[in-house]
Amino acid sequence: QLLNRALQKDTYLKTLNIRVKENEAILRYSGGDARKLYNVLELVVNAELADKKLDIENVLQEAGTQKHKKTAIVLTDEKVIEKVQENIALYDKQGEQHYDIISAFIKSIRGSDPNAAVYWLARMVEGGEDVKFIARRMVILAAEDIGLANPNALLLAQACFDAVNVIGWPESRIILSETAIYLATSPKSNAAYQAINKAQGIVNETGDLSVPLHIRNAPTKLMKDLGYGKDYKYAHDYDGNFVKDDFLPDELKNRIFYDPQKNPREEEIRQRLQKLWRDKYKY
Repeated sequence: QLLNRALQKDTYLKTLNIRVKENEAILRYSGGDARKLYNVLELVVNAELADKKLDIENVLQEAGTQKHKKTAIVLTDEKVIEKVQENIALYDKQGEQHYDIISAFIKSIRGSDPNAAVYWLARMVEGGEDVKFIARRMVILAAEDIGLANPNALLLAQACFDAVNVIGWPESRIILSETAIYLATSPKSNAAYQAINKAQGIVNETGDLSVPLHIRNAPTKLMKDLGYGKDYKYAHDYDGNFVKDDFLPDELKNRIFYDPQKNPREEEIRQRLQKLWRDKYKY
């Protein structure tokens, strides 16, 4: 019923001369899902038209004519299986392989393998994946897996996302390739990711701890009289634009959330933090 409805009701499919000789394969691929059935039908039909070197616009214009009858598309189980396997990335764009391939792409970048990253990128590109989806995943990766080891990675990933929104196909693939290679070859750190996870864990565990009085906002005289903002030390009034103070709630005094990882940039950050906070945080 699903198959007959698609062939008779779909605006595109009903204008084509499609004859179903066997339907087991197409029904198996669709799994009873109407959306999947339409996707498979469209994939197989378009592949057949391409094989016959037929222009779809001409075929549609010839609907009902004698010439149209000669361009019949005959669906068999063998043909459906063949076309789906040839175009598996297209067919599976919303299915399991879609997620397997993006997973392989992200893990290749995280694993610092630019060759694997570009290969999986090519698989997605050839499969018709949304370039904005790919770029968006690289923005997330730049912050999560590279982070402070190379902060420029996030800037480049964001620039890539912006660029693919205005640059058409096929040039956008070059932008994606450049970004994927840059991210794959960058030093890695998930310290920022770990820091926010730790902080959120503490927030969920301890609830709404009070903001220390000296760093509270004091927009009114009453608040000032209550001690809001009293004894706050303005960092720029001190040598090196720094002065030791307490910024965490009393219950979390000296708690470390950000732990710099072992890469050149974060080693510099660690050394600076050791110098600034030697008596407070154990860096």
